[in-house]
Amino acid sequence: MIEQYGWSDALRLAFEPHARAGYTPGRIIVQQRLENLVATDVGVLSARLSGRLRHEAREAGHPAAGDWVALSANAGAGTATLHAVLPRRTAFVRRAADSVQTLQVIAANIDVVFVVTSLNADLNPRRLERFLAAAWQSGARPVVVLTKADLSDQPEVQAAEIATLAAGCPVIIVSVRQGVGLGSLMEHITPGETCVLIGSSGVGKSTLVNALLGEERMATQDIRAADARGRHTTSHRQLILLPGGGLILDTPGIREVGLIDADAGLSTVFEDIERLAQDCRFRDCGHDTEPGCAVRGALDSGLLDAERWAHFQKLSRELAALGVTKDRMAQEVERRRLASLQRAYRSTKKDLLDPEG
Repeated sequence: MIEQYGWSDALRLAFEPHARAGYTPGRIIVQQRLENLVATDVGVLSARLSGRLRHEAREAGHPAAGDWVALSANAGAGTATLHAVLPRRTAFVRRAADSVQTLQVIAANIDVVFVVTSLNADLNPRRLERFLAAAWQSGARPVVVLTKADLSDQPEVQAAEIATLAAGCPVIIVSVRQGVGLGSLMEHITPGETCVLIGSSGVGKSTLVNALLGEERMATQDIRAADARGRHTTSHRQLILLPGGGLILDTPGIREVGLIDADAGLSTVFEDIERLAQDCRFRDCGHDTEPGCAVRGALDSGLLDAERWAHFQKLSRELAALGVTKDRMAQEVERRRLASLQRAYRSTKKDLLDPEG
């Protein structure tokens, strides 16, 4: 059974230490708060984390949809205990909403990231740039999917504008209502590969899944007419087998992706700005009032969009601030470690000098 979820010889090799320990392999197909549904060779089991793995998850993060895991199964009861997570090939991550330095894994072991946005009043190029930076950083192949093309008077024009900031990744126009673009979408879903749908609420991710399945399996809602924004319909992350042999992971809507460790992804999305900066007269150009600044020249001539430049600066500052914060946190951890060693040393020295206390 797990072969259809992407089990491979490479995974089998990586799993050997767990197999020797008597564990069974499985893949998380539904991620929920208290327990996960895991596909195994003995069926889909409801699994909870072992005490050790729960403790480790406080630092390393919890298992995510798409993760391959080692478990002990109670097939008769349909339950299991998760003991370990196999190393991830790829992962789409964002900064957790309640932390400046904690990673939240949205999807693990993915091959394609479909960045989904709808062609309505909520189309936001700046948000798309942020999503694309995280998508490129994931290690998977990003594809931009522009849904609800029937709501746009000029979908091709909008798609061309989006393509200019999509860093060379494919841009697909889709209208499920009109049956447009689904074939192009399927070309990016290869049997045995895993795709994930990333986007805000109401952009049509679950509608896409239903169209690809050929049945109404996922709950859907229309966008609000008042502000063109969507309502949450998908409440958990779910990995779904498609008729053609591929897998697609539907996720709850994400309004914002907090970037973390995404320098390479940012450079890919804003490659045009990176190239311009290389042509500046001075290597340490601040792109402000320096003579011979290629970035300022492109802004003045209209070659570089001012909003795009401002967003690049904002995201760069965000990542730089995270780096400083993590350095400070690492320094604080090291300070506490040294203080603990000093206390232990003083205590040991006191005992040696005064053995009777």
